[in-house]
Amino acid sequence: MQHPHPHPHPQSHLNRRRRAYLSATVAAVALIAAGLTGLTTGTAQAATARQVEKLDRGVVSVHTDSGNLVSWRWLGTDPNDVSFNVYRAGTKVNSTPITGSTTYFHAGAPAQADYTVRAIVGGVEQADSVHAIQFRTGYKDVPLSPPAGGTTPDGVAYTYEANDASVGDLDGDGQLDFVVKWQPTNAKDNSQSGYTGNTILDGVKLDGTRLWRIDLGRNIRSGAHYTQFQVYDYDGDGKAEIAMKTADGTVDGTGTVIGSSSADYRNSSGYVLSGPEYLTMFNGQTGKAMGTVDYVPARGTVSSWGDSYGNRVDRFLAGTAYLDGARPSLIMARGYYTRTVIAAWDWRGGAFTRRWTFDTNSSTNSGKGYDSQGNHQLSVADVDGDGKDEIVYGSMTVDDNGSGLWTTKNGHGDAMHVGDLDPSRAGLEEFKVDEDSSKPSSWMADARTGQILWSTPANGDNGRGVSGDIWAGSAGAESWSASESGIRNPKGTVVSTRKPSSTNFLSWWDGDPVRELLDGTHIDKYGTASDTRLLTGVSVHSNNGTKATPSLSGDILGDWREEVVWPTSDNTALRIYSTPYDTSTRITTLLHDTQYRTALTWQNTAYNQPPHPSFFIGDGMATAPRPAVYTP
Repeated sequence: MQHPHPHPHPQSHLNRRRRAYLSATVAAVALIAAGLTGLTTGTAQAATARQVEKLDRGVVSVHTDSGNLVSWRWLGTDPNDVSFNVYRAGTKVNSTPITGSTTYFHAGAPAQADYTVRAIVGGVEQADSVHAIQFRTGYKDVPLSPPAGGTTPDGVAYTYEANDASVGDLDGDGQLDFVVKWQPTNAKDNSQSGYTGNTILDGVKLDGTRLWRIDLGRNIRSGAHYTQFQVYDYDGDGKAEIAMKTADGTVDGTGTVIGSSSADYRNSSGYVLSGPEYLTMFNGQTGKAMGTVDYVPARGTVSSWGDSYGNRVDRFLAGTAYLDGARPSLIMARGYYTRTVIAAWDWRGGAFTRRWTFDTNSSTNSGKGYDSQGNHQLSVADVDGDGKDEIVYGSMTVDDNGSGLWTTKNGHGDAMHVGDLDPSRAGLEEFKVDEDSSKPSSWMADARTGQILWSTPANGDNGRGVSGDIWAGSAGAESWSASESGIRNPKGTVVSTRKPSSTNFLSWWDGDPVRELLDGTHIDKYGTASDTRLLTGVSVHSNNGTKATPSLSGDILGDWREEVVWPTSDNTALRIYSTPYDTSTRITTLLHDTQYRTALTWQNTAYNQPPHPSFFIGDGMATAPRPAVYTP
């Protein structure tokens, strides 16, 4: 992994690094006792172990015409030198222990073959894993039950479509479950007036068992900017919780109403600009509301956010971050076009505690250029290498302690990517496109300092941008955007005049570490002459209009490659696709890289973006680092 070069730090930063080092020493002792090795961050600083999910082996069997690709997770808690055997119905099928990947292609085997995997630790074969999830036709369906539609007060009928999804181990069995957002067909962008149906969320196991249904009620408007939801194990009890903004009339998974069941704060334009606003933590197994507090910040005077009709006041973002370097905190925010307020919450012992609040209007931050810098999404990463996460909010970043870290003052945009985009230089980078026609159309910055590394001239509203290593013909990530020609290398030089057919999502899909293009309901391999179609989803739909995003994309099963999840056309299932391609690359499950894992959690926030890990995956990559993690 690339890390920042040593720089002189302010005394407070030095003290923070010393505290991190001391806490890391305790964690390192525990890791050594467990036979694990941690990464090092910065200079001579052991990485504090981070709390992650205690996952099962995640075995999948994907059937192809020539056999089955069996793949599984290399867990962050496995030893570095772990190897594996694969069994079909109790009979070992590999001749020697598997060390170079976490895949095995079983030639000629039928779709219904039953597989388990056994880890070999210190020469001793361990117990059987869970049985493989079978992708008999290339995909696996998770049955869904759409809610009944309805009619709004102005007489408009609506039905429901499965929209964004997230994952978490809701019941503590080691298997990830889905949280699915049902969006009414009359959902609105904030700029659009009109009533909407209620937003509904379901907790669903992989076999389709519905654990609960939460109805956010009439006082939470439906649309991409209103209803962010976070799924994570915040208290370390081994089961994920769900955090959401709620209001009077929200009904939890047990049928209990939050606040007043009769209150209706919708105005004649369908906006909700009065009445109380809450933040609620729900139990992942039952859907029960376990704790509710006032949402921070309150809306206050609507017009103070930039308009009087209710557009800018109701722009919400959400995320999850390891602000103390070890345990996850909840991030809930409001505003990005003018004022921005970000609140960090801990959920411990059944109660909310506010860790800090960042407000661009505060005396500390006012006039420093942090206002008006938010994106339609956020990212979470340890950008300064101190072992604790920062909130990359667009054109500005907030430090783990809630103070402003840097701002480029380049303003609002629709897409950004934060990761090790340039493996030839230390640390992480941010690539972003801008909407302000007076600012650079696109740019890349040092994620630690906000220093602009390169930019393209102003060119109107640049609405789409992607950065990832999609082409082995140039080192590091390629960056491209809707308003700029060609694709650029990490130094900003155009290295190919042909842009990909997609400026949307990314997916590690085939056998090499170069990433593929995910757009609409298909996956393509980039080529300088044309793109090659690798997957077309069958009878599925994308989400979020022209954004054409899947319900979820990420490493949720099998090895480190990424699954893609779309709703079926009739919204009666989530259809999961897992790669049929073998690989010779071995990487720890990306679910145990916490930058990547928290990215899966914020992926549903507003304008969905693909996840990036904390290290470079791509052509010519170094050996992937092992994470320093522990499970509850």
